Amino acid sequence: MLKALVFLPVAGAAVLAVLPARRALPLWQVAMSFALAALAYALWLAAQFDPAGAAVQMFESRAWNVRLGSYFSLGVDGISLAMVLLAALLSLIAVLVSRRMEEGARLYFVLVLLLESAMFGVFTARDWSLFYVFWEATLIPLFFLIDRLGGPNRQRAALNFFLYTLGGSVFMLVALLFLYDAAPGHSFAMADMAAGGRELPLNTQLLIFAGLFIGFGVKMPVFPLHGWLPLAHVEAPSPVSILLSGVLLKMGAYGLIRAADTLPAALLATQDWLAILAFVSLLYGGILAWRQQDLKAMVAYSSISHMGVVLLGIATLNVTGLTGAVVQMVAHGLTAGTLFLIVGLLYQRTHSRDLADYGSLLGRAPRFAFFVAFGLLAAIGLPGSAGFIAELHALVAGYARWGGWVILLGLAMLVGAAYSLRVVGRLCLKGPAMELHDMTRTETVAAGLLAACIVVLGLWPAPLLDLVAGSIGLVAGRFGV
Repeated sequence: MLKALVFLPVAGAAVLAVLPARRALPLWQVAMSFALAALAYALWLAAQFDPAGAAVQMFESRAWNVRLGSYFSLGVDGISLAMVLLAALLSLIAVLVSRRMEEGARLYFVLVLLLESAMFGVFTARDWSLFYVFWEATLIPLFFLIDRLGGPNRQRAALNFFLYTLGGSVFMLVALLFLYDAAPGHSFAMADMAAGGRELPLNTQLLIFAGLFIGFGVKMPVFPLHGWLPLAHVEAPSPVSILLSGVLLKMGAYGLIRAADTLPAALLATQDWLAILAFVSLLYGGILAWRQQDLKAMVAYSSISHMGVVLLGIATLNVTGLTGAVVQMVAHGLTAGTLFLIVGLLYQRTHSRDLADYGSLLGRAPRFAFFVAFGLLAAIGLPGSAGFIAELHALVAGYARWGGWVILLGLAMLVGAAYSLRVVGRLCLKGPAMELHDMTRTETVAAGLLAACIVVLGLWPAPLLDLVAGSIGLVAGRFGV
């Protein structure tokens, strides 16, 4: 069942590669068909999933290299299934808003579908060697998407992104090899490596966790491992930024949750340090977002701040905080996707991302004004949005663990509210009126779909909370919570 999901986008990429079409529209239609099929199949898998059932469901495994203890093992729990649904939805949105793609359309759609397949593989892999293969596989399409189809500084951005992520992956690989040596029977299976990892002495766990944290922290990204993010976001095509911020950043947080399940003693020993890093990321990302004139750079730096909330939730090591972390991963994926979508559409029309060049959108382009305001307010966790549910969980869990110190985290979150309200006022209400064509029907459908998901999860989060509750309970149980 999961093999079909993982390789469905690969089949779409193969069809696009051999399709004898010279115009971009037929290529877009084929890519849309496969992206829509992947989302429909992911939703069907979610309907088959039993939140009260086994921890890992739909498990399938075939020998890959028996002597090495490596298997092609796939399976999902509540956390990974939530990430699969997010990846499928944002991949569909990225293809949907690429209808006007003309130059390099075939290469673009092939790479996007290959990237979707690799993301599915990361979230469904139940073998660390397979996880690593899919993790590295995301680098290849992203490198070419930025290098071939990005902005003026695309080559520098692509190389910067590739070297940062590859460098972090080296540390992760070494850490996994240490875990492999400790696993019963020398196996790469996640369950076996977790069983072996929990039995290791604290100093060894800390050393292995340091390697994993560097690899996952670069991808999240966590301060000070974030250097690749702003440039990559600014230079990448806007639909690619939707996937980069909406899904790729979540791979790092997802890996960190798996590391918590594998090395509980190391997490307990570094819990307070992780909370400090979360605070610094929150404050640093918010301040730099406040200082940006480039709209895309602003959203990129805000992602550092929002992923700080995820790190805070993980650092609490309790059910409430881990729930907030997973919900924030979903909420940020949807809100960042919305903001990068709107900024990309504005850039298509004006060829400018400078905040000073925009003004009075409410009078000239009311759809743009609505979605700009909605996306920025949802990003600061306005009640009724998914971000509110996530941040409430994270702060409540943080207060239970650190008491009044969590007020500092609340103040850091206020910086995000300040820059969001500043941009809303500048774009929608102030400044000279500008000539601007409002959003088309297709663009409105794409933004509306993301907005609907944000509101539904904000007003009715029970399905998502129920989906992830069992998996989060198992992770939190490692820490006696």
